[in-house]
Amino acid sequence: MTRFGYTLMTEQSGPRELVRYAVAAEQAGFDFLVSSDHYSPWLESQGHAPHAWTMLGAVAQATDRIPLMTYVCCPTMRYHPAVVAQQAATLQILAEGRFTLGLGSGESLNEHVIGAGWPGLDERQDRLAEAIGLIRDLLTGDTISRHGRWYRVHAAKIWDLPAQPVPIAVAVSGPRSVRRFAPLADEMITTDPDPELVDAWQRIRIAEHDDEPSRVTGQVPVSWDTDRDKAIHRAHDEFRWSTGGWDVNANLPTPAGFADATQCVRPDDIAEQIVCGPDLDAMAESVHPYLAAGFTDVALVQIGDEQQDRFLAEAAQPLLDKLRGT
Repeated sequence: MTRFGYTLMTEQSGPRELVRYAVAAEQAGFDFLVSSDHYSPWLESQGHAPHAWTMLGAVAQATDRIPLMTYVCCPTMRYHPAVVAQQAATLQILAEGRFTLGLGSGESLNEHVIGAGWPGLDERQDRLAEAIGLIRDLLTGDTISRHGRWYRVHAAKIWDLPAQPVPIAVAVSGPRSVRRFAPLADEMITTDPDPELVDAWQRIRIAEHDDEPSRVTGQVPVSWDTDRDKAIHRAHDEFRWSTGGWDVNANLPTPAGFADATQCVRPDDIAEQIVCGPDLDAMAESVHPYLAAGFTDVALVQIGDEQQDRFLAEAAQPLLDKLRGT
């Protein structure tokens, strides 16, 4: 059965608000929570970028049952993989086994801030593969010393290990990254409802691990509001960055760059791509391509901080009913 989640979007809300929304999402009946991990918002109009791991620790304590996932953390530049392993172990303890570590190769928007430049795709994926191996080794509790191509550790050990393992999900964007990361990860994350991509991932997972098909998670933005014009305006103001495609989104370094790159995007363009307004049937319909492609998990993004409370109180439960009835 497909699970439907709620996105804690750190780019558009402050940390205390995000914890409150997490509690409300659990009460509304969402099946899981995902959190972005950003140093900057995509656009200045979003206006936020709290530290995701600190916030998720608070969420783990404020909620009771709902699973959590980073969506996604880049463990290659801004964070050293040894630090990510420690963070993941601690969060899994606080969440009592509800946490999945979602990883990806990152975006310049968040990683350039450490002043180490922004490598090309091949290097980013090489770094990610090495980081995953190091994180897995550290999560065994063994003392690790290693001089890899990209990362060194000396007598590194995670002292507080969770009773439950930390599943690792990896974000992929095409056949090449599927081939690279399916053998290394437990679950798949991707933005495109492409059944061929999902099938390729599952075939590799089953062949490599003689296992059941893994979970596949995607994300769908919506802009719910009783006033459709306001919903479109909000989506255009805060979410037009999403029209650029992944090659653009991965490489632009600043919110100002995203503003410049999307200055010709019209509100009507956004309304064609994102369901805006009060029509819950249309929102449920927008998820269907992911279900048809074989996604097991779909996280919704409600656009705009100022509308989160009303969305969770008024729209979430009936929307979930429609989604689960499909």
